[in-house]
Amino acid sequence: MNYWLVIAVSFCYLALLFGLASWAERRSAAGRSLVANPYIYALSLAVYCTAWTYYGSVGRAALGGLEYLAIYVGPTLMAPLWWVVLRKIIRICKVQRITTIADFISSRYGKDVKLGSIATIICVLGIVPYISIQLKAIASSLFILTGRAGATEAFPDTSFFITLGLGLFTIVYGTRHVEATERHEGMVTAIAFESVLKLVVFLVAGVFVTYGVFKGFDDIMRQARSLPDFEQLMSFKTEGGYAQWFWMVVLSMMAILFLPRQFQVAVVENVNEEHLNKAMWLFPLYLFAINIFVLPIAFGGDLLFRNGTVDADMFVLAIPLSQGQDLLALLVYLGGYSAATSMVIVATISLSVMMSNNLIMPLLVGIPALKNRYQHKLTVILLYSRRLCILLVLLLAYLYYKGVAEYYSLLEIGLVSFAAVAQFAPAIIGGIFWKEGTRYGALTGILVGAILWFYTLVVPSIVGVGLLPATILAEGPLGISWLKPFELFGLEGMDYISHAMFWSMFLNTGLYIGVSLLTRQTSQERNQAEVFVDIFKYSTVFETSIVWKGTAYIPDIRSLLVNFLGEKRAESALKTYRRKYPEPEDATGKADPKLVTYAEKLLAGVIGSSSARIMVASVAKEEKISIDEVLHILRESQQLISINNELRRKSLELRKATQQLSSANEQLRLLDEQKDEFLSTVTHELRTPLTSIRALSEILYDNPDLDREDQEHFLHTIVKESERLTRLITHVLDLEKFESGKYELNLSEVRIEEIVQESLDALESLVQEKNIELLVDVQHEMPAIRADRDRLIQVMVNLVSNAIKFCNPDNGQISVSGYYLDGMIKINVSDNGKGIDEEAKKQVFDKFYQAQNQNIRKPEGSGLGLAISKKIIESHKGQMWVESEVGKGARFSFVVPVHVKEEAAKV
Repeated sequence: MNYWLVIAVSFCYLALLFGLASWAERRSAAGRSLVANPYIYALSLAVYCTAWTYYGSVGRAALGGLEYLAIYVGPTLMAPLWWVVLRKIIRICKVQRITTIADFISSRYGKDVKLGSIATIICVLGIVPYISIQLKAIASSLFILTGRAGATEAFPDTSFFITLGLGLFTIVYGTRHVEATERHEGMVTAIAFESVLKLVVFLVAGVFVTYGVFKGFDDIMRQARSLPDFEQLMSFKTEGGYAQWFWMVVLSMMAILFLPRQFQVAVVENVNEEHLNKAMWLFPLYLFAINIFVLPIAFGGDLLFRNGTVDADMFVLAIPLSQGQDLLALLVYLGGYSAATSMVIVATISLSVMMSNNLIMPLLVGIPALKNRYQHKLTVILLYSRRLCILLVLLLAYLYYKGVAEYYSLLEIGLVSFAAVAQFAPAIIGGIFWKEGTRYGALTGILVGAILWFYTLVVPSIVGVGLLPATILAEGPLGISWLKPFELFGLEGMDYISHAMFWSMFLNTGLYIGVSLLTRQTSQERNQAEVFVDIFKYSTVFETSIVWKGTAYIPDIRSLLVNFLGEKRAESALKTYRRKYPEPEDATGKADPKLVTYAEKLLAGVIGSSSARIMVASVAKEEKISIDEVLHILRESQQLISINNELRRKSLELRKATQQLSSANEQLRLLDEQKDEFLSTVTHELRTPLTSIRALSEILYDNPDLDREDQEHFLHTIVKESERLTRLITHVLDLEKFESGKYELNLSEVRIEEIVQESLDALESLVQEKNIELLVDVQHEMPAIRADRDRLIQVMVNLVSNAIKFCNPDNGQISVSGYYLDGMIKINVSDNGKGIDEEAKKQVFDKFYQAQNQNIRKPEGSGLGLAISKKIIESHKGQMWVESEVGKGARFSFVVPVHVKEEAAKV
């Protein structure tokens, strides 16, 4: 493929990353952040899958078979523990504004400068080789794709310019602000995009090899059996035995937590702790997906390139090229390019912040002459120091690639880097779960572990390229055999990674615990230990749980913040503090200890915790505080937290009680209104027939000679009105009996279809009078039930009467249906009237419902019919309800069980 075409595509891809990152940051500025999304967060964690995964896994599988899986088993096992371990680390870092792994260790152990500096140096030594293999992967894939030999390129070569391009992107989107805790939304979006790209392309390449070059998994495995080492490759027992599997799994479990790039995306860039819930299953799923085709590609490469002319690391690219698939090969190259660049970008950002905060700033702020000279230029110095550190890290990685990495596989160098950051595990894991860990314990453990790591892994790689004599490996330094790097202290029979991990982790952990038990913590260490271990107790009142005692002045604190944050951001930070703690300022200008702590926390997010400690100490006179005072203050903080929680709980209870009381008062008010309305309605209903009866009676009394026909008419009306009075009074009394539980049902064997028919017969004349179409569909021979016949007739008459009253006056239609199902008899009465709205449906069975609505139209009757009907059905262990839409009529339904127990007779 044309060399310049591939170069152009490479730089166009970088331009795409620039554009994508810029777009993401513009969205964030407009309040539409992309990274506030658990899927973006989970995809950014896939920065774990670098060129080592993309190319190196295939190479490892081709040479070592199933060994490569151990690197992915570890993170998969660790993912379920993230809610316990990683969430705690995230919370600590948010509260204490920690930005790097070195700063985390330094902050936990008393904000010790030496500890942070040593951790930074170890990270640089361990990660620079890892960055170098990404450059190697880019260069190797470029050479294979274009057919050029890398050895013929003189300095500066193509990989050098690609390195500069990555440096430029990292500077632009990784060091735009001095505050390292500020999230890099553009960078994270670009990383998430690259995670999708490398996965999709790798899967496409895998499908092509498996189903395009070969005829599926079965075909590849069948042909692979002809390979001389097939059985060994498919065995879980490696050359180093099961110990190799164990240490590789442990190593990868530590790497997923403590690699600087993982710490950056998982902790610093985290927007919401809840995003871990998605990442805990989505990230292992990603690892599974990207490994599906590793073995088929590895075996396919072994079968296609039996002569060994192609590096196994490059099988994924070489196979499409060998089949004439240039476009697919170019896509594969871009997938590997994205895998490498994502790691380089994030790792260099993390290392640059570490170097500036833990190496450069402690020197600058710790030497009075330098601090006084540059104190007004600290922000500029901080930004440019990080940018220079990015370039320095990439330059070191490039030089390591040209001098050492070319001679080793991607996996070999990657494991060396994993082992480097694993040295932080005892100090970090112990630091967040064990309060007794001390600065000296952490310092001793990390130093000894790092020295053993360097001696057993880095020194042999230097020997391998001829920079040190080979006798060191064969005979030991100065001929001391028990100091052989691969057989240290006479330990034999282990592979080099297991050997290095055993000695470094054994002594690291042992010294951390042993020295911690033999040394005492300072007050600052004790305070940090309490906060780190019990972070979920202290995170809500962090300022009050930090121990500081001494004298500081507000102008000095303000000047300190201005030097690092600028005038505008410093004033904004101070206003935020005053809103949180609106206490009057001291007349002498002295700063409250909470303000000192607040300022130190802000500075920690810019220059790291140890440098922030130095800067605060330079403007404040701190007094020594004893361990007993620390514990006393912390106990008070815990009590304050408990009191606050109790007050919050009681306040919530009080609010709930107030709401309940208010609701009860409102109900009482409504009931009182309903009572008045009900009495008004009943009084009206009583007065109307009484008035009629009295008037007609007086006419009869005063006119004894009235015609017989008129007398009979008046007497008939009097009787009718008397019956109306009787019904009203009976309804009121019945309702009172039902509600008090004193009414007794007269139970007998009855058939619902007979009750329905008898009720309809009673209302037939009224139906005909109003020209209503009556549709009846009642199932015959339904089971008999024990019920009160008269009361069920009363219910049916009431429901049908209501339907007659409210159906469409022009073309009225009523439907009555009934059927038996699953031990219940259901009856429906529907009309085609104006229907009932949602609010009215909630009150339609209320005994006061019509009284509430009489301001619209004086109702016919007292409004007790539906209330009594519902009580009657419930007394038969049944239910009644209404279904309706405005403009589509209403359907009243009730169900009664076929077998009603005798105790239902008393309600």
